[in-house]
Amino acid sequence: MSRLNANAFSFVPGQAFRVPQQEQQQPPQAAPPPPQPIERPPQTEAPAPPPTITLNIGGSKPTPKPSSRPPSPPPTISLNIGGSKPAPAPSADTPSPAPAAPKPSASAASSAQPSAKGSPAPASSAPSKTLTLERAKTDTAAIAQEVKNAADEETLKDLFGHGKEHLNIVFIGHVDAGKSTMGGNILYLSGMVDKRTMEKYEREAKEAGRDSWYLSWALDSTPQERAKGKTVEVGRAYFETDSRRYTILDAPGHKTFVPSMISGAAQADVAILVISARKGEFETGFEKGGQTREHIMLVKTAGVQKVVVVINKMDDSTVNWSKERYDEIKDKLTPFIKAAGFNIKTDVTFLPVSAYTGANLKERISKDVCDWWDGPSLLEHLDQMPMVDRKVNAPLMMPVSEKYKDMGTIVVGKIESGHMRKGDTLLLMPNKNLVEVAAIYNEMEDEVQTAMCGDNVRIRLRGVEDEEISPGFVLTSPTHPVHAVRQFEAQLAILDHKNIICAGYSAVMHCHTLAEEVTLAALLHYFDKATGRKSKRPPQFAKRGQKIVALIETAEPVCVERFVDYPQLGRFTLRDEGKTIAIGKITKLIDIDHTIDEAAEGVSNLSVSNA
Repeated sequence: MSRLNANAFSFVPGQAFRVPQQEQQQPPQAAPPPPQPIERPPQTEAPAPPPTITLNIGGSKPTPKPSSRPPSPPPTISLNIGGSKPAPAPSADTPSPAPAAPKPSASAASSAQPSAKGSPAPASSAPSKTLTLERAKTDTAAIAQEVKNAADEETLKDLFGHGKEHLNIVFIGHVDAGKSTMGGNILYLSGMVDKRTMEKYEREAKEAGRDSWYLSWALDSTPQERAKGKTVEVGRAYFETDSRRYTILDAPGHKTFVPSMISGAAQADVAILVISARKGEFETGFEKGGQTREHIMLVKTAGVQKVVVVINKMDDSTVNWSKERYDEIKDKLTPFIKAAGFNIKTDVTFLPVSAYTGANLKERISKDVCDWWDGPSLLEHLDQMPMVDRKVNAPLMMPVSEKYKDMGTIVVGKIESGHMRKGDTLLLMPNKNLVEVAAIYNEMEDEVQTAMCGDNVRIRLRGVEDEEISPGFVLTSPTHPVHAVRQFEAQLAILDHKNIICAGYSAVMHCHTLAEEVTLAALLHYFDKATGRKSKRPPQFAKRGQKIVALIETAEPVCVERFVDYPQLGRFTLRDEGKTIAIGKITKLIDIDHTIDEAAEGVSNLSVSNA
């Protein structure tokens, strides 16, 4: 029986029609009279025309033709891109005893009151909706300035936190070029290390017989580093100027600690190459076997795009701010930096400074000391540099550079792409551990709710022990995880090797914060120097100066990506016997595990029949 009509006959397949139950139990009642049909008045006027939608790109809106007393003018919706904002069309007279008010524009529609209060406002006589992109801002700086003008500082700080752009800078260069001294003096000049602490360092350095080393003690914190005056691990510090925030990564200059320097350079956006102008020191660092050449090559491989060459110790008695010495060093360095792949005009800047006295670090050097320098100071130049591109909306990827235990598992690293929030569930590759972000700490050890691409952060993880994590692991998004592979194809440029390289050659690969032993399983192609084309036949060996394509194998899965997708996770360095042998980029990932899984799944679906 139908629920909608209780008096309907019910039909069951295979049976005859049955009278409804209500009719059998109750006597028939008189049905209520049907409702009277609605009388509609005859239509004497033409119906209202449909709404007119106009799309106008590049010009002003054409003036609409005046209509001759339509019963109700339709709303006009127009989209105007790139032109001037059109004047609103005058409203047609409506049949009303009160005088009609002029039609307000779209911007004033919300605030304007209609003058004709007595006349009914039909739905079709709405004000015209005009959308114009005249006020639209495509420049992020203009939008940021508009937001800043609209609200006061306290409101902006409360809503957005510290809105300053963030840059990671790494100090590189030969031993004793003055990297740690420069970093310590910048921290002092920017107010991150107070005068009392510096006086304490100066007193302690004097007692140790190292008077001039006290500035470097702000970054060289371990007794071993302070006793020998050599940076061993990458020192970390933080400072900010009026316009930007900076993380200092103080890389070691000694060739024994180059792997630490590579992990520091992998987290940087800008490299500051510190050169000693003192007679003999520049030549020692730049000649074959010095670290200046190797560091320039390594930062390019690590993905640093901008280099600031700071010529230090200009106040030395052998230099005395000599322009001839400055030009000599600049002329010798320029060809090598250009050969490493940097554009001298756009990517490289040369500055004379004195890290010990602080000249030209924060304030411009006075003309009394150096009359030939008219350029900016170091911090002034860093503030004016164009900002690096950040992949904020890409999937999260954060290579782990350090890990330790402190009321839970703490990992340290730079977010290469994406962003994270406190409470997010992430995937730790290559072990595929699901972990939860319990807390995020910034450079000042303050707890924050979010971290963006480019930030150097410390993260407390829940769901994993620190023994299960190694440097080179990657925190990634569970929906778009980083690839973990044992084999990949890569283009290699052989820089320096005394012998030939054949299939089966082993070396240590440094990729982002990862250091893993790899084997060149096969040499696939070599590139012809004359034509640049790949060979069809695989080469028997490779030697210094050649470019080849090789198949590289690792013992354990490593977290890498193709260079075209994620440059920071797709470029690497091969080192052997304390020297950089080759640099390369990953062109193809070979997922063996995935192939095995597919084969196993195919076998499981097989069925054997006796037919």
